Parts: sequence; C-alpha cells; structure tokens
Amino acid sequence: MPVINRVADLQPDIMAWRRDIHAHPELMYDVDRTAAFVAERLREFGCDEVATGLGRTGVVGVIKGRKPAADSDVKVIGMRADMDALPIEEATGLDYASTVPGKMHACGHDGHTAMLLGAARYLAETRNFSGDAVVIFQPAEEGGAGAAAMIKDGLMDRFKIDQVYGMHNGPGIPIGSFALKAGPVMASTDSIDIRIEGVGGHAARPHKSIDSVLVGAQLVAALQSIVSRTVDPLESAVISICEFHAGNARNVIPQTAELKGTVRTLTAEVRDLVEKRVREVVSGVAQMTGAKIDLEYERGYPVVVNHAAQTAIAQKIARDVAGDANVHDMPPLMGAEDFAYMLEARPGAFIFLGNGDSAGLHHPAYNFNDDAIVFGTSYWIKLVETTLAA
Repeated sequence: MPVINRVADLQPDIMAWRRDIHAHPELMYDVDRTAAFVAERLREFGCDEVATGLGRTGVVGVIKGRKPAADSDVKVIGMRADMDALPIEEATGLDYASTVPGKMHACGHDGHTAMLLGAARYLAETRNFSGDAVVIFQPAEEGGAGAAAMIKDGLMDRFKIDQVYGMHNGPGIPIGSFALKAGPVMASTDSIDIRIEGVGGHAARPHKSIDSVLVGAQLVAALQSIVSRTVDPLESAVISICEFHAGNARNVIPQTAELKGTVRTLTAEVRDLVEKRVREVVSGVAQMTGAKIDLEYERGYPVVVNHAAQTAIAQKIARDVAGDANVHDMPPLMGAEDFAYMLEARPGAFIFLGNGDSAGLHHPAYNFNDDAIVFGTSYWIKLVETTLAA
C-alpha cells in the first residue's frame, strides 16, 4: 500500500501516544490531561500557533505551508479529531488498559487523536503545501456537542477555515480500507423524556386506578407505529424507548412511570415529521387513558451530511493511500456524530477508517487497532498536500 514511508517510521511514536491516552481516559469537557498532552506535542513539533481553551478544553494547531496560500478558493483546511472517552468499565485486559475505573476509550478517540498528532508532526517537518493546515482536537463528542462549542468560540472564523474534514474508525471494515458516501452519512439524534402521572392503587382493584404501567406500554407500542405507518418506507427513522421505570412492589399499581428514548433520522423533513407525530401520539394516549403525560422532546446532533465535492476529494485521497479496491461506498449509519455541526458551518467530508475485526464501538472489549495508524495518518497528510498543493 502506498502509505507514506516517514509515517511508517513514526508509527511507534504515534502508537505510544495512543496507548498513553488510552490508559488515561477522560470524559466530556473534562479532558484537561489529554488536551495538555496534545498542546505539548504540537508545540514540540513547531506548529506556528497552538491555541487552547476553545470550547472549554479544545486545542487547535496551525501549520503554515512553505508558500503563502495559492490564489484559490481553498487556502485553509481543518482536520478534526475527538479526545473524550466513555463512562464504561474496560474489559480488554490490555497492559495499557484504562487506569481510571469506570472510564475507557471505547470509541477509538485515542486513535483519532494520535493519528492527527502524527500528521501534524509530519506536516510541521515538511511543510510541502501552500496555505494553512489546521488540526482540531475536540472535547465532548460523546453527547456534549463539543464541536458546536468550539464553533461558538470562533473556530471557523478565527482560523479562516475553508473546508473541514473528519475521520472515525470502523470496526468490521478491513484494516487498510476506507468507507464513505456523499450526502447523509450519519443520523440526527433527538431525545424523548416522558413522565406519566396516573392514579396509583391496589393491584386487585385496577378499576379504581389509572395504571401508569399500562399507559406506558400503550405509548411504547403506539410510538413504534410512527416509523412503520407514518414514515415513507423508502426513508429511514428509528424510535427506541430504552428506559421504562415504574413501581417497586408486585401488588401496587404505581402512580407514575418514566420512559426515555431516542429518535434517529436522516433528513430534516423526516425529523420534523417524527417529532410532530410523537407529540400527537403522546397527546392521544393521554386523552384515551385519562393519565397526565408530560413530554420533553429535545433535539440533539443534526444529520451528518457530506458535501459532494469534498467527498470526491476524500475518496480520491483514500484511493491514493489504500488503492481503488479498498475504498468502499457505504450505507448511512443511524448512529450520530457531532461533526455534523462542523459540516453545517463549512463544506467537508467525514470518512471511516477500517479497524478490522474488532469489538464494536462502545463495547467494553473494544480497542483501536494500531495497524490502522499508518493509513489514517497518511490520509491526513495527503489530504493537505493535495488540497493545498504547493
């Protein structure tokens, strides 16, 4: 495979950084150790600017090419890696496993950060491009919208970013392979919180009660009909109610019940439709049963939408690194990613890098595959050198 030879030389260092980060996982915005580690490396590499504190704990490095930006529409490209871990107890048994109880890098953000650091080191050494390469290290991807926080702190405008690119490892995709598609590639994610107020009572006298468990069960069944009977079968949507809490005795009809779930969609139109129908179903079940039902419907991450022109660029770079046969089209995923905010702010593309036959993301036995490092790091470098050709 035509990975960059210098990257192969750097692989042991990149792997060591990755394993150090893996052993010291941090959550959400509280990534102070990881951010300090990243900033220290960027300064060691000789980045022209290292900024900290964007989006509370985000880090940005600027590497200027040998020549000023060419007279083109693209003078600055941003490349983003996420730094945060997950509240999961690690079960890998690795000698560099998490040293922090209840926290682990179960999504590969340690690998994402290390690969982008490797690219920054190479680019700072060679500077074989025109314009600016901006490396973005983001906190709080796992539910905290760190991307939105960095944008709010001026990420795009301060560093004059024209295009932005992201990468995520993909378990099940072979090592040395990439996958991507133009258009919607990952789903929006919205949350449903429902509180049912019925009338509690004795289990033997249900006619004197309004059974919050029965109301909740009716709601769960009715909400499932939205996808199957309201959404166009050629569109995609998921409604999953994953928490149902009620009662604490076998002979007492509980007064209250709480349901929590998630909604995933791939277009703004379906997103609007599903929210409307959820509200109508909740209102209808309340009227039918006589229960008081409170619904909190909160919109989260938007759809990740890859821009066509930048997806074509990313595909070409991936083919340069991995070969034509190892760059695959992919169906959209119903998982979510806050890189969506960056793609709303600037054109760009999000690509998946093969992690081989590993445990799945967010699994206690997951581990980022170090054999993927040379491919991901080479992709970043070739992306800069091609897009900002000297």
